[in-house]
Amino acid sequence: MDALLITPTEAAKSLGIGRSTIYELMAAGQIPSVKIGSSRRIRTSDLARYVDSLEEVAS
Repeated sequence: MDALLITPTEAAKSLGIGRSTIYELMAAGQIPSVKIGSSRRIRTSDLARYVDSLEEVAS
């Protein structure tokens, strides 16, 4: 089963960008995140939606 939630570090690695950039995108509301205890997690579906939105802007 694929992970439904990933860490910001895992998200950054999968997009090929820095971890601080992921946190900036989360703070700007471009990538939604959830808080579980003291940890932030990103839904893989939200990450995919963000990538899809990049294609729309580039067109």
